[in-house]
Amino acid sequence: MSKTTRATQALAKSGTSFTVHTYDYDPTADRVGIQAAEALGEDPARVLKTLMAEVDGKPVCVIVPSDCEVSMKKLASAFKGKAANMMKPADAERLTGFVVGGISPFGQKKQVPTAIEEAALVHEAVYINGGQRGLQVRLAPRDALAALEAISAPVIA
Repeated sequence: MSKTTRATQALAKSGTSFTVHTYDYDPTADRVGIQAAEALGEDPARVLKTLMAEVDGKPVCVIVPSDCEVSMKKLASAFKGKAANMMKPADAERLTGFVVGGISPFGQKKQVPTAIEEAALVHEAVYINGGQRGLQVRLAPRDALAALEAISAPVIA
């Protein structure tokens, strides 16, 4: 497995401090984020999942703890919209340039507005997908916020 992806290149280029961690990705897992947390031996609250959604028809990225679900109402509100829905997997892959299970918020083909669940900011370090299945980057959540020019908001159900 290559540890260099568009995501890790984007982080390096931004000067963000991070480390790369690999694990055995299970394509049959019901919840990919939970499986990643278990494989890394980490608390699911510190292993964040990257989801692609739409608010009022416009693409957004949302990053939440792997053991949580996104509230569509809160997500829409975070981006000052009326309605939110999850993006279809094929659309998410086309927009980001990453495959489902390996979608990273870093280094996407087209950067979109991004929100990170505010509860994730309490941790010293979190894991976020590094741009391919079985690859995570570990970094300070506030560094991720800065690198992505993201907002922090309460977006979990």
